[in-house]
Amino acid sequence: MRNLIAELRFTPARLLPGRAVVVAMLLGPLAGAMLALAAVAAEDATGTVTIDNFTFTPPEITVAVGTTVKWVNHDDIPHSVVNKDKVFRSKALDTDDSYSYTFASAGTFEYFCGLHPHMTGKIIVK
Repeated sequence: MRNLIAELRFTPARLLPGRAVVVAMLLGPLAGAMLALAAVAAEDATGTVTIDNFTFTPPEITVAVGTTVKWVNHDDIPHSVVNKDKVFRSKALDTDDSYSYTFASAGTFEYFCGLHPHMTGKIIVK
C-alpha cells in the first residue's frame, strides 16, 4: 500500500513536463495568430491600397494623421487616383506603378479612378 501511495504522490510531478508541452502546443498557435494579426494591423497602418480587377482594395481605410497612403496598380491597364475635392491626384499608373500621398490633416477623403470613375474608395484620417 505504501508503494502505491508513494507512486501516486509522484504522478503529478511526472505529468508536469507533459502538461508544459501540451500548454505550449495550445498556446503556440495562439501566439502565432496574435503575431500575424499584429503584422496585418501594422500593414493596415501603413495605408496600402491595391488596384486590381477595376477595384480599390480595401475600398475604405482608416489611418492616423501623418500616415502616407500608397496606391499600387496591379491591374493590366492604367488607373489613376483622384480626390473628389482635388486635394490629391496621381498621374496614370501603369501595371505595378504606385502613387503615395501623406495625409497631414484629419477628415474623410473620397477618391475615384480618373480613367474609370465607377471605381471609388475612401480614406478616413483621424
